[in-house]
Amino acid sequence: MEEKKGKLILVPTPIGNLEDITLRALRILKEADIILAEDTRTSGHLLKHYEINNRLQSYHIFNEHKAVEGIVNKIKEGQIVALISDAGTPSISDPGFLLVRESLKYGIEVECLPGPTAFVPALVKSGLPSDRFTFEGFLPHKKGRHTRLQSLIPEERTMIFYESPHRLLKTLEQFEEVFGSERKASVSRELTKLYEETVNGTLQEIKEHFSQKTVKGEIVMIVAGREDE
Repeated sequence: MEEKKGKLILVPTPIGNLEDITLRALRILKEADIILAEDTRTSGHLLKHYEINNRLQSYHIFNEHKAVEGIVNKIKEGQIVALISDAGTPSISDPGFLLVRESLKYGIEVECLPGPTAFVPALVKSGLPSDRFTFEGFLPHKKGRHTRLQSLIPEERTMIFYESPHRLLKTLEQFEEVFGSERKASVSRELTKLYEETVNGTLQEIKEHFSQKTVKGEIVMIVAGREDE
């Protein structure tokens, strides 16, 4: 009898609309021996919706360093482990990198399914160049934030950032200071959800728009690169 070979599979999950999950992703989640979830409560709603009752294990930014060794050992023993995050593709501004790196170190097969990633629809519908871009994710909250922004002044590619709703206006103000108030940009929030909104314009125009309302939902910010002079 052939020995079962373990594997790590990264499974993207919907960023809002539960219909945005592939048939393959559902099959993998049903077949996996263990599902690693960033927040078992959040993921539990998705799995319950699709009647998936496999074993859930918490795996998040606060425990990943301690949990990696045990998970790798389970895979080496032949278990199929599926990694999901609260939303989107694992390892993109979410836990995943450490586990993938450690798995590869031991020759473990790593598979990543295609699927939802918040910045892709935001970039595509921004109207800004998408042939070349740089993904910056979340900027540092305090230490290193100014340095990071200063380093992006000469950037000619379209820039992509993630931001929380309560920091949006402050970040837009900082972008104005660094890139200029007339720099073209696009801000999307609540992507794929009922109240999805995308605002295009200059940084100043976008800041004025969001300063007049209460901002909710996850934010993707797209900023045009510097034009050749």
